[in-house]
Amino acid sequence: MSFRRALWALALVVCLAAPIAVQAQGDYLDVFVVKVKPEKLADFQALTKKWADANRRFNGDRWLALEAVYGEGNVYQFTSTRKDYADIDKTNEAVMAAVNKAFGKEAGQKMEQDFNNCLVWSRSELRRRRWDLSRKAPQGSEAYAKFIGESRLLRTTAVHIRPGHVPDFEALSKEMKEAGEKNPDTQPVFVSQVIEGGKGATFYVSTLRSSMAGFDRNPTMRDILGEEGFKKFQQINADAVETSESTLYRFVPDLSNPPDEIAKVAVDFWRPKAVMAAASKPKDSMQPAAVKEAVKKP
Repeated sequence: MSFRRALWALALVVCLAAPIAVQAQGDYLDVFVVKVKPEKLADFQALTKKWADANRRFNGDRWLALEAVYGEGNVYQFTSTRKDYADIDKTNEAVMAAVNKAFGKEAGQKMEQDFNNCLVWSRSELRRRRWDLSRKAPQGSEAYAKFIGESRLLRTTAVHIRPGHVPDFEALSKEMKEAGEKNPDTQPVFVSQVIEGGKGATFYVSTLRSSMAGFDRNPTMRDILGEEGFKKFQQINADAVETSESTLYRFVPDLSNPPDEIAKVAVDFWRPKAVMAAASKPKDSMQPAAVKEAVKKP
């Protein structure tokens, strides 16, 4: 995925049927992950902010940006939701139209080249949301937007499954989902599966929190499954899982262009510059009401 495509996330356990309102958020995750050269961090951030501003002003793509806190250094992830494959083409066209309006075609291409020169490596993946394996997904679009809008951290685990063992992993995940939803102390867990751009069968299991403290004192797998269930989990995990790696990310609002329904949940976080500009603008009681209203709109 090129930078123009990249820019909504979210992808280990597990709603046998997710609410229609939640599915409407998008059944696919278009994910772009990059590692930035240390000496190019400032350039990378400046270019991404300009790209985000262009997409925001001219109705391009929407995404959430994250920076690795624990994991490989200088790694950033950009995640967008997609309704289907056709939506990918539609969004790409909207992105290019937005960039061309903001900078012109040649300048936009130069920005993309400069962006790529900031990177050590990049990887793009299309992931399908596995609502049937996800646990305690928020009920309804407003609840979902509120949950994401209030989140500040994302812990995601990439689980690589051995050939022939995907059914075993899925069956175990459904058991974990069922047991976890019966436990009043468990938190939502989102599962997605790589369908384009991966090697072998890979699932992402993700949890979100509003602060680091949210990761403290959560029920363990033994608490959720019980002693016998935990033994079964260990056995299937040993047989089915080839490798796994975990990364803890923090959301980066300056590099994001979130959907409006998420941004409005915490405008001071997701769009701090807009809030500061509104607060610093002097009030003019003689200004016509229609003009005042126009100024308030993004």
